[in-house]
Amino acid sequence: MTTNKYVNEWIKEMAELTCPDKIVWIDGSDEQREALREEACATSEMFKLNQDKLPGCYLHRTAVNDVARVENRTFICTETKEEAGNINNWMAPAEMYEKLRKLYKGSYKGRTMYVIPYSMGIPGSDFAKIGIELTDSIYVVLNMLIMTRVGTKVLAALSDDDAGFIKGLHARADLDEENRYIVHFPQDNTIWSINSGYGGNVLLGKKCFALRIASYLGRKEGWMAEHMLILGIEYPDGEIKYISAAFPSACGKTNLAMLIPPEIYSKQGYKVWCVGDDIAWLRVGADGRLWAVNPENGFFGVAPGTNDKSNPNALKTTMRDTIFTNVVHNLDDNTVWWEGLDKNPPANALDWKGNKWDYTKYDKKDKSTCGAHPNSRFTSMAINCPCISSEFNNPAGVPISAIVFGGRRAKTAPLVYQSRDWNNGVFVGSIMASETTAAAAGAVGVVRRDPMAMLPFAGYNMGDYFKHWIEMGTKITNKPLIFNVNWFRTDDEGNFIWPGFGDNMRVLLWILARCEGKVDAVETAIGYVPKAEDINIEGLDIDIDVVKELLTVDKAVWREEIGGIKEFYAKIGDTVPTELKAELAALEANLA
Repeated sequence: MTTNKYVNEWIKEMAELTCPDKIVWIDGSDEQREALREEACATSEMFKLNQDKLPGCYLHRTAVNDVARVENRTFICTETKEEAGNINNWMAPAEMYEKLRKLYKGSYKGRTMYVIPYSMGIPGSDFAKIGIELTDSIYVVLNMLIMTRVGTKVLAALSDDDAGFIKGLHARADLDEENRYIVHFPQDNTIWSINSGYGGNVLLGKKCFALRIASYLGRKEGWMAEHMLILGIEYPDGEIKYISAAFPSACGKTNLAMLIPPEIYSKQGYKVWCVGDDIAWLRVGADGRLWAVNPENGFFGVAPGTNDKSNPNALKTTMRDTIFTNVVHNLDDNTVWWEGLDKNPPANALDWKGNKWDYTKYDKKDKSTCGAHPNSRFTSMAINCPCISSEFNNPAGVPISAIVFGGRRAKTAPLVYQSRDWNNGVFVGSIMASETTAAAAGAVGVVRRDPMAMLPFAGYNMGDYFKHWIEMGTKITNKPLIFNVNWFRTDDEGNFIWPGFGDNMRVLLWILARCEGKVDAVETAIGYVPKAEDINIEGLDIDIDVVKELLTVDKAVWREEIGGIKEFYAKIGDTVPTELKAELAALEANLA
């Protein structure tokens, strides 16, 4: 399918290693996609759902030992350990290649090698980067056809002498978790994933390429790859302002990306448009502003908790052309269900493992009784989202007015605060902390540091990553302002105080008003907070005293926070930029 000698030589080398029975190129055509769906259903790799109620939708189950990203098996293999840093798992490239080649040897015997040429971003645009993933999984192929731009149009954008494509090799092998590896070789433009079938580990265009490899490339080439949503708020006069925001998984990121304005705003003509729900690539434009694109083509969202109240736009997006993974299979009407979808669990159903499920034994406190896995997923096409932005396919991207960081903090962070300047904003992002979720394997509910929501995704030393942010600040002449939000502040009984969901727009509008210099703010030890009266609470069941409480900065709590920040910086090591150490010292002085 291509005359690029580098592509053909690499595929030949990988085929000699893995020994497939045949090689199939993915051309992106509807005919090939449908044939692959039929083949996957014939082997029970996927199950065709009710095409009247869920047209184009299918169900897949992973192995029970393969349900989430495995950070302890994810490696960054650079020439020196210092380049990967203390946060990433590291092994010398030569040593890792030797280890993995033994696992890959003959792993495709009796199987087909699918060659997926794909583009992150619009093929041919300044933002776009091309990758080729080799896989033995039809499930991976069909997901990549949703999540990325695949096929002959991608190869047409790759010139014959271009060796700069990202090489991805995936093999299900034996799904042996003891030999499961997701490995990145940034200096070789290479990603190898073996013994997993779960999307976060095997859809190599997503976290592996679009964040880990891309963040490395971004530093080298002078742009940024970030774990951020992109949304646009349209004002009644038709003007649209764009925000990018970083949240750890399961902290309301997708809900915010597809936010529905509260009635008080929708009646006035306000609208919210989703450009992206997970990843943003950002470059400095000719006008000195920061411009962002969503390099993906689809959504890989967490199903549990997605419903008509929390995220009606996401739910509507899943109603067609979607692959559901590890959810409940409703046998009565051949549809799907998950916890939090509604209050009507199916009586005749199979759980995410494919076993008969008795919903009467479900205990909210016991995850083992769930019908759907807590990290079950939907893979849906972005163009099916009711609020997808008209700029989604704009190769130039959108201009960013504000960058927002956030996480789950019960008492520490106020509802919203603004950083003092760019470097202080980098500091604010660097000290983000939140509860762990089911999206990452391991304990749930533990508070952990997650700077810029990039802790598992930075493809190089975290200290150098912070330094790149600071350096970018010197290149952006018309900088976006940087803010931190916390929708999850709780009262003494543990109840959330702020209503959240669509009402978060009230905070976003204050943020944008600050960007335009239209509202004042109050300086605190940590940054600028709103005047309580500047947060519109019309129609809410809270009063201004509650807003004042949400905006308080408890110095005693923050003094305790200093210790955690110092401990985390110590883990990163000597590469923490002096600028951030100075910001930490200034915060400590402000709190004294």
